Amino acid sequence: METKHHFKAEVSQLLDLVIHSLYSKKEIFLRELISNASDAIDRAQYEGLTNKELIEGSSEWQIDLIADKEAKTLTIRDNGIGMTEADVEQNLGMIASSGTKNFLKALQEQQGANAPEMIGQFGVGFYAAFMVAAEVTVVSRHRSKEAAAAVRWHSAGDGSYTLAPAERSTPGTTITLKLRDDAVEYLDEWRLKALVKQYSDFIAYPIRLGNEGKEPAADAEPLNTMKALWKRPKSEVKEEEYHAFYKHLSRDQTAPLSTITIAAEGVVEFRALLFIPAEPPFELLYDPSRKHGLHLYVRNVFIGSEFDALLPEYLRFVRGVVESSDLPLNVSREMLQDDAVIRKIRSNLVGRVLGTLADMKRDKPDDYKKFYLAFGRILKEGFHFDWENKEKLQELALFRSALADDNSLVSLKQYREAMPSTQSEIYYLISESIEAARQSPHLEAARAAGCDVLLLTDAIDQWVVDAISEYDGCKLRALDKGDLELGSDDDKAAAKKSLEEARANLQPLLDFLQATLTDRVREVRLSPRLTDSACCLVADADAMNATMERFMKAFEHNAPPQLRILEINPAHPLISKMSAMREANSTDPQLANYAELLFAQAQLAEGTVPGDVGRFNKLIATLMAGQ
Repeated sequence: METKHHFKAEVSQLLDLVIHSLYSKKEIFLRELISNASDAIDRAQYEGLTNKELIEGSSEWQIDLIADKEAKTLTIRDNGIGMTEADVEQNLGMIASSGTKNFLKALQEQQGANAPEMIGQFGVGFYAAFMVAAEVTVVSRHRSKEAAAAVRWHSAGDGSYTLAPAERSTPGTTITLKLRDDAVEYLDEWRLKALVKQYSDFIAYPIRLGNEGKEPAADAEPLNTMKALWKRPKSEVKEEEYHAFYKHLSRDQTAPLSTITIAAEGVVEFRALLFIPAEPPFELLYDPSRKHGLHLYVRNVFIGSEFDALLPEYLRFVRGVVESSDLPLNVSREMLQDDAVIRKIRSNLVGRVLGTLADMKRDKPDDYKKFYLAFGRILKEGFHFDWENKEKLQELALFRSALADDNSLVSLKQYREAMPSTQSEIYYLISESIEAARQSPHLEAARAAGCDVLLLTDAIDQWVVDAISEYDGCKLRALDKGDLELGSDDDKAAAKKSLEEARANLQPLLDFLQATLTDRVREVRLSPRLTDSACCLVADADAMNATMERFMKAFEHNAPPQLRILEINPAHPLISKMSAMREANSTDPQLANYAELLFAQAQLAEGTVPGDVGRFNKLIATLMAGQ
């Protein structure tokens, strides 16, 4: 009995966009449907390792294409795992991806040349069929004996679909597309052969073509080579072939920045073909809940595509395939996590990836900067989790520079080599943005001394500097924490003497400010950091600065407010004026107002909103009115 159902709202919205929007590459529908067929066979093989009944009677895994110009239909058929009625409704009636809303938003924003290429990244590749089909019919039968009955799914992409019992003599799935008049080109033999060669040449199962509605001949030559590139010598593979395989594997239409081939022999034997993307995959940015990992094959059998045990989390941007003969075929995901072979493979893969990035940084600096801008934030997670490779990671890290007007990136090595002979520490400043960092008063004395400052703007950067702590004999020093001495020994002695002389005159003002702001600052002192600004706030050497405190609160961590040190510039006219006001009348109420404004000014300079905004605005208005 046939029953009618309505798509979930997200699917209806997606279909509307797919059907009624103009795309430059409708052809990718075939790539998606063949990939789905390949996945179905992969799953049948994998589940068959532990449930032999699923693969009983299977002679050859295959994918068939049948073109019928008279009926205007294109059929894609596989003998994979198949689907039950519940599977069909779950897989074809709704989208189970948590990134669906983000996908739809991006699809709306990027309608045109690049929009279809995103489809495969969200598990919605099936719906690409509606770019060329007026009607889509799916007949599927699951391989388990308990689900011997087949099911038929049909939709015209009009917001609804029907389900009905069907007949199918063997397990698997058949998808029949009733092509629209503007898509009949996809029934031409030469067109189908070209598309399979372009998008699906590396599918591991034979793809055969039948024309005029007839079955493919038993001895028909497959349209694809079925060659596993990772098993072929690098000298025999063209760069275009690697790029085509990467695009097939990742659904990314941009060529990778780098290709890594590994053929390890010895204690553990395995082969790997890895890719470093040029741009972040869409789901990496907008669907962080989606799993990431490499494709794993064991003795030519596909085991899975999300084995995160093969690479650490901070290298999750890497795409690729690993095949080993040293793992048992019936290996489970739980066994993989602790398997000694996997640990050795993982160590080798990490070393090769980091080594490739080091080579890219040395030999192709422009490519490396492109990579770092795309994935540097993820790579830096390794400083917290991978102490074994700390030295490699610190050579790969890049930072914005205070002395570079163009926001260019510098390495620790470049910074160290450019340091003045009088500089003995590497200075850095953590801030929420490059703009805020460049405007910080904490940079003033360092700039005056000709010292560069690393400007750090990622929440993870505190981990980075804590992990590195020292580079090439130079400690990393935060400019907004603890004491600060700049320049040569003579410069430091002169600066110290100058502050002592100023303190003799300004001590009464320092005492007044400390008493007035006693509940808001831990200490008031003269600053060695300032040349232009009147004041700034400084954290203790081991405390969080204001930026990190805000980061912690943003992530809902308990970060109790910390009293910081208020530093004032003894050479600033405002400080001289306040000192004169105190000498003239130590009980002048205006002096307390100035103290509040001074503290609020220091808060604003570090990016903190004054605690009592109304009070701050009133004091500013009073000051501007000359009262």
